[in-house]
Amino acid sequence: MRALTLCITLLLLIACSSKKRNTDDLDFSKLLLPVDQQNILYDSTENFNWGASIVKGEDGKYHAFYSQMRRKYGFKSWLTDGVISHAVADSPAGPYMHLNTVLEGRGPDYWDPYTVHNPWIQKYGDNYYLYYISTNLNNQTLSTDEYDQARHQWIDNKYRALVRENQRIGLAFSKSVYGPWERLNSPIVEPAGPIETITCNPAVTQRPDGGFLMLVRGDKPNVNELVRSQAIALSDKPEGPWKIQPIAAVGDLNAEDPAVWYDKHRNRYYGIYHAFGYLGLITSEDGLNWQKAKHYKVSDLEYQHKDGRTIKVARMERPFVYLENDKPKVLSVSIKLDNGESYSLFIPLKQS
Repeated sequence: MRALTLCITLLLLIACSSKKRNTDDLDFSKLLLPVDQQNILYDSTENFNWGASIVKGEDGKYHAFYSQMRRKYGFKSWLTDGVISHAVADSPAGPYMHLNTVLEGRGPDYWDPYTVHNPWIQKYGDNYYLYYISTNLNNQTLSTDEYDQARHQWIDNKYRALVRENQRIGLAFSKSVYGPWERLNSPIVEPAGPIETITCNPAVTQRPDGGFLMLVRGDKPNVNELVRSQAIALSDKPEGPWKIQPIAAVGDLNAEDPAVWYDKHRNRYYGIYHAFGYLGLITSEDGLNWQKAKHYKVSDLEYQHKDGRTIKVARMERPFVYLENDKPKVLSVSIKLDNGESYSLFIPLKQS
């Protein structure tokens, strides 16, 4: 009888130890700290600033790569005339100082002749990899007036629609965070599976098996209106080839701009996206099957200032989570105000 009891106890212990512990306990909303002017990258003269992706350079400083749109063309010119600029700081939360423009349209002899936008920077091995989006006219020619319509109108304008539907993801790489940057001569991801029409807004992280995972935005197929969807692409190398997987990461709501990282302490992936009214958190154990995280809501369209104010904003987009020692250190977001002004915001995160 005693032997039977010991056997049952042993079997129960084995069963309990083999049952996987749910590690989805990240409450990102509780990490957000107040900010001040040092955490804002703003250009009051020539450009609208938008988004930022952060990497630590070989010089020990922090480097932000961010989008700029010329004020003379208007905010919507991100699709036609955007550039990617470079700023540097001694802290990942700023203050950042603008250095220079690093990528812009290369002209009609290339696939990315006009705009470059929405950068995502990472260092893998000896190289810095700068992912971006661009577009072209699919071998068509637009007059100055037609291109100006594409620059200022919405997608119900046929010229704007033409520029929009040719969006793709490109890649530049460099041995130094200061460049020079060498670009691949063709896009790295084409629409497939759960997305169609476009590929844009890449977010890349390394998988625990050594490969790479990208969340990529496209249009949801088989709907009669614009619904954004997030697909998963996998590759053995940072430059590709990338293969889009059949199941969407976010396919049940209109959302975009996912930031993604692998949480080594929880042994799972996390992603933050904006859903046109808030930031939400998704998670996955294998990178293929995603769901809303236990603590799903990250932020409403607001942030806290160190002086006690709650700053309400019109748009909060392009989240990027900078990791240091494998833990979230800074959340950068794009901010647009009701008056049309925009800036890149670097929110410091509470460290545990």
